[in-house]
Amino acid sequence: MSKTHKDTGVPVERAFLVFVNQDEDEDEIVEEELAGLCEAAGVEVVGGIRQRLSKPYQSTYLGKGKIEEVAAGVLDSGADVVVLDAELSGIQGRNLEKAIERRLVDRTQLILDIFARRARTREGQIQVELAQLEYMMPRLMSVYTKFERQKGGIGMRGPGETKLESDRRVAKDKIARLKEELDEVRRHRDQQRAARRKYPFPFAAIVGYTSAGKSTLMNRLAGTDLLADAMPFATLDPTTRKIELPDGYSLFLTDTVGFIRNLPTHLVAAFRATLEEVVQADFLIHVVDVGEPHWDVQRDAVLDTLRVLGADEKPTLTVFNKIDRLADPSQLRALVAEWPDSVGISATQGTGMPDFLALLVKMIQSHLAPVRVLLPYSESGLVDECYRYGRVRQVDYRDDGIYVEADLVADLRSKIDRYAVPRHG
Repeated sequence: MSKTHKDTGVPVERAFLVFVNQDEDEDEIVEEELAGLCEAAGVEVVGGIRQRLSKPYQSTYLGKGKIEEVAAGVLDSGADVVVLDAELSGIQGRNLEKAIERRLVDRTQLILDIFARRARTREGQIQVELAQLEYMMPRLMSVYTKFERQKGGIGMRGPGETKLESDRRVAKDKIARLKEELDEVRRHRDQQRAARRKYPFPFAAIVGYTSAGKSTLMNRLAGTDLLADAMPFATLDPTTRKIELPDGYSLFLTDTVGFIRNLPTHLVAAFRATLEEVVQADFLIHVVDVGEPHWDVQRDAVLDTLRVLGADEKPTLTVFNKIDRLADPSQLRALVAEWPDSVGISATQGTGMPDFLALLVKMIQSHLAPVRVLLPYSESGLVDECYRYGRVRQVDYRDDGIYVEADLVADLRSKIDRYAVPRHG
């Protein structure tokens, strides 16, 4: 008896998975990850097969013998759809579907489907739709290949080309409109960011592999109620909150979309407006799930994406999360010793949070610098700003002005540097 979705009553699609990773050491993480993506897309996994390829076949991606094995596996398992863990060209997808006689979904389509399910805000929906259209554009040609081969015959002069060009024009126009909408979103986000920059607190962005625990950490720090689901891509829309820390320190913290191995370039491009929060941050908080056996592969995937974004040189605080799942505590000690500016925590249980907050304060302090100024009484409001946005060490009300020694962020230092005095001024 086939399963049905509990909310809609619609039968759950059954998927046969095809793995194509070359590195045998990554078999487990590849299998678990693709199965997790299928679960997030509401698909039941009923079977799978693997082919190791040094170079994909140009017309079918898989070899002829493997295609026959996939077709047999599909029949035996009763699968409705085949999911291949790679990005296919339009020709490859069409030829495979014809040979297997089942609908075929590649890795990018699967992730786009999950994103479409999770997008809640207009911004998220625009970005998903843009990514879907940009993914489809180069594949439109394959849909009309049969017309291309027949053009010029009786009754076939032009309709294939005409339909293709019509669909391409519609898609191009829609992409242009969506990009205009995204530009407006980006301008609005820039305005929000500029407004927050008027309050000279450091900006931090939480990054990490999907399901590493970013939203759970954000909820604990900010008292928010973000969806902290174990499924991939539970959070699509960035959330920024002001965080109060020990000893009067503060910062603006943004939770971002989770990264994943081989994150499709369409998504990186389409979600550029969202991911700019990472690029614009003063420093990053990289959450790593050390309860995951292949956490190092996930960590490297995040670092690769940061390189693509041009954010890999930013100061980074590494948070080894889910330490409650480590069987040997010495593992954590070794990791923290190896990685600078790192700490181990359990975001769900709160273990290690005091150490994390202390390290966070240290990171904020690294963005502060000492100043010694003599402010005129007409600028006494700047003293209040020093208290709100920095660490005041001394205030002395003198006849010729207000002497202040404080550690301040760069934006506030630039406002009062003209009143700087020597150490014994």
